[in-house]
Formats: sequence, structure tokens, C-alpha cells
Amino acid sequence: MALPSWTDEKYGTMKRAALWLVTVIGEGNSFTKEDVKSAFPGISQADRRVRDLRDHGWQIDTQREDLTLGQHEQRFVKQGVPVWEPGKATKSGASVTHTQRREVLAKDGHLCRSCGIAPGETYAGSYESAQLDIARRTVKQPSGGEQVELVAECNRCRVGGRGQTVDLGTLLASVAGLGGLERKMLAGWVSEEKREFSTVERLWADYRALPAESRAKVREALSLPAV
Repeated sequence: MALPSWTDEKYGTMKRAALWLVTVIGEGNSFTKEDVKSAFPGISQADRRVRDLRDHGWQIDTQREDLTLGQHEQRFVKQGVPVWEPGKATKSGASVTHTQRREVLAKDGHLCRSCGIAPGETYAGSYESAQLDIARRTVKQPSGGEQVELVAECNRCRVGGRGQTVDLGTLLASVAGLGGLERKMLAGWVSEEKREFSTVERLWADYRALPAESRAKVREALSLPAV
């Protein structure tokens, strides 16, 4: 089935922007705000309508998610819902407001809830500084249902640790500095190529990754005061 023309003004700007990305830019390619302005002259909110596509499952990366991009570049990574089709432009989730962003960052202690890094802190083995953003995380509830909650996450965790490296020399030096008990413990893990985590360690790892709302429920279960 042929796609509608992105120049057809009977479609709204967001739908036309989606069609422009698919037919002109193409998945995997980058574009700039100036490209958007040139494609949609006289439409002041065109760039915002492009961003709105993220609420419909479209992956459009900026420098925060893709470090190879320039400051003013974006990359059309993957098409989401075909919003130009009738009934498909229903918004699946509202954009995060500035107030919500501040509240989530405060509740999460201004730390990435996936790896624990703070904004501005340098990743180990690199000169790259962490930036925090707000992500949506699905949390399975005790009732069996699922709830989407907001959580702070760093730029590296959002893209799966792309470009992460380990300094083998530093690692070997650290191994050499281990005491007898720690060295024996590590040797066992390396020998088996796996580590068995205790129940408490697994629970801590799961707790650390939870958004603030769900962490509060765990604190309540442990009879701890709210923070």
C-alpha cells in the first residue's frame, strides 16, 4: 500500500513529519532542526511535532542517546506507530514535564537507578561524563498487573552501555592487590564463569533499579520511614 505524501496539508504536522522521516530521511539517517524548518516552512512547532512522535514508539535519538551525533543533529532510528493511519495517532503517554523531571531526579537522589552514577561523573575507563534523563520503566505489580513509572537513567544505560570499555591493566592490578579470602572468592567465580548471588544481593539489585514510587513500597515493607 502506497504511503500518503508528506506534503499533503490535509494531514497534521506530526503526521506529515512522520511521513517525511520515512520517505525522505529514512531509518538510520540523521537530520537537523534546519532540515525540519526547510521541510515545513512557516510552521513554528514542526520540530516539536517531530519530538511528539516518540510518544508513539518512534525512536529518534539525540546526542544524549547517540554520542556520534553533533549537538544539533538527530537520528531517525526506528519507525513506530504509523500515525497517519486513521485512529493510530492516539497518544500512548504524555511527555515528561519540567516539574516531573525535577521531582523524579530528587526522589532518585540525582543518581542513575540502573548503574548508580551521578551527573557529571566520569565513566570508568573513559573521559565521558554521565548525563541524567528521565526514562519510563515498567514495573510488574504484586497484583500481577504492570505500571509504568518514571525513573532517572544515565545516557549510557539508555543505549545499553555502547562504547563501554574496561581497563585490563587496572583490573589486573586490582586483582593482584586482593587479600587471600577475596582472591579465593574471585577465583571461584572466574573458574565457574558465573557468580551465585545471595538472596539479599539479588533483592538489593532489584530494589536499586526501582523507580521512587516502587522503592517507597519496599521501604514500607521493611518498616522504614519514608524519605
